[in-house]
Formats: sequence, C-alpha cells, structure tokens
Amino acid sequence: MPNRLVEQAQEVAKEDIDKYKALLNDAARSRSYLYPIKGIFYFMSHRELWKPLASRLVPYLGLYASVIGPMFFFTYLPQLAIMVFVNGPLAVLTTILLVLNESAAVVSILSKSFLLQDALLDTFDGTLIAKNKTEIVANGREVNSRGDAIQKLGKALTKPFSKFSVKELVRYFMYLPLNFIPVVGTVAFIIIRGRARGNSVHDRYFQLKGWSASRKSEWLSKHKGPYTGFGTAATLLEMVPVASIVFSFTNTVGAALWAADIEGKDTEMTKATAPELREAAKKVE
Repeated sequence: MPNRLVEQAQEVAKEDIDKYKALLNDAARSRSYLYPIKGIFYFMSHRELWKPLASRLVPYLGLYASVIGPMFFFTYLPQLAIMVFVNGPLAVLTTILLVLNESAAVVSILSKSFLLQDALLDTFDGTLIAKNKTEIVANGREVNSRGDAIQKLGKALTKPFSKFSVKELVRYFMYLPLNFIPVVGTVAFIIIRGRARGNSVHDRYFQLKGWSASRKSEWLSKHKGPYTGFGTAATLLEMVPVASIVFSFTNTVGAALWAADIEGKDTEMTKATAPELREAAKKVE
C-alpha cells in the first residue's frame, strides 16, 4: 500500500512537472516576457508617459512608508525564527528580503486599488495612442485631437481595473510559505504569482475590444504560456522594493505595447505555426 501511494504521488508530480514545462516552453517561444523590458525603454524614451507616475509618486511613497514600518515591527522576528532553520546564518538577510517583498505586495494591492488606478489607466491608453491605436482607445474614453499622448486623453467612459481584492491578498500569503523551500520554492512562487498577474494585464485591452467574459476566458486559456511569461517577468520587476511603483507603470506600458502588436498581428503569439493559435488570432479581427 505505501509503495502504491508513492508511485501515485510520483505519477502526479511528473504530470504537473510536464504541464509546467509545456507552459514555460510556450512562454519562451512567444517572447512575451520581453514586453516588460520593452516597456521600460519605451517609457524612458517617451517623457509624456511620465506624467501619470509623477502625479502619484509622493502619495505612493507615503503609503509605502506607512506599510513597511509595521511590517518589520510585527513580522520580522517571527519569520526570522523560522528562516533560521531553513537558511542558517543567512536568515538575517533572507528575512529582510522576505519582509520587503511582503510589504511590496501589500503596497501593490492597495495602491493599484485605491491610488494608482486612474494613473495606470491613463498610462495604458496613452501608450496605445502613442502607438497610433487611437481608434481602439476611443471605444472606452473621449479622445482629444491636440496635444501629446497623455494630453489627448479625455474623460474615461469605462474603467476595467478591479478594486481591492481580499482573495488576491489571501492568495499571496497562502503561497508565500513556498519561499521557505530554497530555490525551487521561490521559483514556484514566482511562476504561480506570474500566472495570476498575467491574466489581468490585458483587462483594459479586452474591455476596449468589447469582448465578453467568455471570449476573454477562451483567449486566455489558449494563450496561457504567453501570459504566464509576461506575468512572471512583470512580477519579478515589481518585487524590487520601492522601485516597484516605477515598474508597475513600465509593465503597464509593456502590456499596451503587446496589445498594439496583437492589433497589428505583429507578435510571436499571433504568428505561431500551431493551427489553433492561428485560428485564435483570426478571432481577434
């Protein structure tokens, strides 16, 4: 009986590993993980896209300071006591990094729900306008005829970004213990977070396209790899303490660049040779 259970466990583990290998191979083939990097360079070279970030920078730093202090005061020592058994002398450093990442996650969820929502919306739409996709932006907001990409943005008619989600916060801390497993656990944690992050990066794009929930779900299901690749790269960048706010905006720019390329059918995802991906790309038209 014990041998049978071990064999079943090994079989299940192998199936899960094979699934994630296929997912990661699909992500690598699509090159979607490059869009967060492209977003950084595009953001740096288009000064008009700095305006939404600049308008929220001081309030964000205030929020960050109000979170990180209590997090260190209440959670550092309890987690250090656990990390000592896992990382030994390095526990002092790894626990600091862990608390910083936890603080960044809390700040990210709160800021995107209450502080950065409109600014990220303007950044996404402004990037699409800068990429000459004004017609699609006009589906979700008024667009002015003069000024730079941000100045052209009028009143938003629809807002896709969700408010504070208790489930998202619970899900983050539920998977957090994976970090106690050296290397493998951290990688698994980042991929899981990346997959969840990837599923939301094109909420605005889908809304501007007028897609139903079922069509959105179908598209995401057929392109799990690319969205996991983007989400994983974006998650890694947003884990950087303090600088995470900048990467939140550059990742939004990257998501908009990706959406613009999908519109122009200029991505590895829409140029894939698999018949089902070609059929999915046609449905976007």
